[in-house]
Amino acid sequence: MSERSYSGARQRIDLHGHSTCSDGTTSVPDLFAQAQAVGLDVLALTDHDTVEGWPQLPAAVAATGVAAVPGIEVSSEHGHRSVHLLALLVDPSEGTALAAEMAEARSSRIERARRMVELIGRDHPLTWDGVLAQVAGEETVIGRPHIADALVAAGVVPDRSAAFAEILRGSGPYYVPYYAPSPFEAVAAIREAGGVSVIAHPGSVTRDDDLPVELLEELVEAGLDGVEVHHREHDDAERERLQSFAERHDLLVTGGSDFHGTGKPNLLAENLTDPAVLAEIERRATSGTRVIRP
Repeated sequence: MSERSYSGARQRIDLHGHSTCSDGTTSVPDLFAQAQAVGLDVLALTDHDTVEGWPQLPAAVAATGVAAVPGIEVSSEHGHRSVHLLALLVDPSEGTALAAEMAEARSSRIERARRMVELIGRDHPLTWDGVLAQVAGEETVIGRPHIADALVAAGVVPDRSAAFAEILRGSGPYYVPYYAPSPFEAVAAIREAGGVSVIAHPGSVTRDDDLPVELLEELVEAGLDGVEVHHREHDDAERERLQSFAERHDLLVTGGSDFHGTGKPNLLAENLTDPAVLAEIERRATSGTRVIRP
């Protein structure tokens, strides 16, 4: 758990969570029930490139008393590096640049997943039907985590982490790229949609390399609002580096669990966000999307 998790604050806020609408293993209602069980006051739903879970949020809030921040984890790419951005309180309506980018990314993800399954299936017992068996519903955005789950089910690897470290790694022979906008286009699209952009886990210690400072500075110039400093995949040195960067550029500092249910070891509420930061996110957002409170 982060030493800087603001555990003494009036509200306990986790701004990064996933459901079965993307690559989590927990439904939206169960996600919020678990959030209630660990004492969270606020949780952001930030599924990858989709808002399919948003309509379930009012009922989940009413049932648990845990407030919801509607969000998206937007995929982007820069120089063969995957760059993820949390888009908080955006307007996801059709016709916006953000909605168009997400739709193209989802379509590309499916084509990419099929090709990766084809390649992996040449060397391991993996089929497309096996991947579909790991998907919660038709609205789910299919991605590498579902391929990982199929590999686990087939007995090829013990868990998702092993699948990503071995067969599904970005530098491996089975990796297939997919369409994603540049992070600059993504930041602009989030701003146009009235939302607040936060770069997600930019210093992850499990990546091939972290995002260079030069890229972060260019994103600040493009309108980036914040940095997810407090994250499981940031060691103490990385947190200090990112905290200093955020302070130099007057960026919002957030924390989140990046919870995926049983898909990752991440635990709800293990990294939290200062309530003052959420208040500033609400102030900056210009869309009609607001925090859903009990």
